[in-house]
Amino acid sequence: MRGIIFFIVFVSIFIGLDIYVFNGLKALFKNGMPKSVKWTYWLLAILPILWMIGWRIIFQDPVSDLRWLSNLVMGIYVTLLITKAVFAVFLLIEDFYRIFRFGGEYVMSAVNKGNAEIVWESRRRFVGQLGLVVASIPFMSFLYGVTRGKYAYTVHKSTLFFPDLPAAFDGLRIVQISDVHSGSFDSMDAVTRGVEMIAAQKADIILFTGDLVNNRAEEIEPYIHLFKTLEAPLGKFSVLGNHDYGEYIDWGSEAAEAANMELLYKHHAAMNFQLLRNESLLLEKNGEAIRLAGVENWGFGRFPKKGDLNKTFENTSDKEFCVLMSHDPSHWQHHILGFQKHIHLTLSGHTHGMQLGVEIPGFKWSPSKWIYPQWAGLYEQDSKRIYVNRGFGFLGFPGRVGILPEITVLELKKGTDKSVTS
Repeated sequence: MRGIIFFIVFVSIFIGLDIYVFNGLKALFKNGMPKSVKWTYWLLAILPILWMIGWRIIFQDPVSDLRWLSNLVMGIYVTLLITKAVFAVFLLIEDFYRIFRFGGEYVMSAVNKGNAEIVWESRRRFVGQLGLVVASIPFMSFLYGVTRGKYAYTVHKSTLFFPDLPAAFDGLRIVQISDVHSGSFDSMDAVTRGVEMIAAQKADIILFTGDLVNNRAEEIEPYIHLFKTLEAPLGKFSVLGNHDYGEYIDWGSEAAEAANMELLYKHHAAMNFQLLRNESLLLEKNGEAIRLAGVENWGFGRFPKKGDLNKTFENTSDKEFCVLMSHDPSHWQHHILGFQKHIHLTLSGHTHGMQLGVEIPGFKWSPSKWIYPQWAGLYEQDSKRIYVNRGFGFLGFPGRVGILPEITVLELKKGTDKSVTS
């Protein structure tokens, strides 16, 4: 019952927004809105919703050949929705002005015993035109995000200094990727280009920090051959993210859900990634070693809490230099910072930077920061560091606006200099 009420409220809000914006647009036409414009507006408002409902009902295959079309429709719908919302803000500002002015004139008329003539001011075309100009900015940004931005892979490089880094690992080059979400991909060529960019970084070790799929293990199958080509002298390692457990869909039986997990484990192995599930190992070089650890997902709130630091680090030395892979950065703040073993560097993902924000030299912002204090890039506290990867893929909204897909390159150096990020 609660779900039905939520759906009704949700739909009512969006219908109300469309009606409000439609009436605002009508004021921009001196001789009335042409029928062609009316039909176009309502078709763009209704058809994407019908398509997305039909997609859910008709197409069960998460890697359908029509995925590109579904993503495009969803992307255009969200782009238009954001554009309408911005335009509606200008209409609201003007409507509040008109209401207060009309109210003031009504009060003055009452004071003057009704001698003043009260005229309800019509909407001014200038405000609507200004609203359209401003709304065109997010329109163009989101349009780029759903067509180009979602595959605009960007390399982020950081040099991290640690005084207790073993000398043999001075200059260690870590390449981190995260949040592939292969079930969302709709372009083999684009993903191939992204994997080639990963290979071009010449990593000593490649670390993948979770969310290989959206829900089903089969989603990664068309891309296994690509990720298998990646090579690194010290190996390739991975952990699970919240989406990898397939908990967001109904499997019908526990056996089916378990079979999906077993298939996912096999796919990690097929790509030559060693999956670390609450376990750790030593990476050795020239007689020295550092510890690499990986936990299962631990997320604050409603997310799976399968990560176990005690199990991961049992029978290990407190003096070891340690790199930990943990999908959700909230794990760092809630458990890793206060953990008895000093964990020098944690690598996470999960946030995607909400696939929306602003990043320019010296400034970055995303709504994601309201949820995650550590949402993108490098953070440090109590001599412990975490790097949060912005994600390789996308989920939900089929695009990226401002926060582009990331390939992380971390170079570890022995010393006390300040870390450098680019």
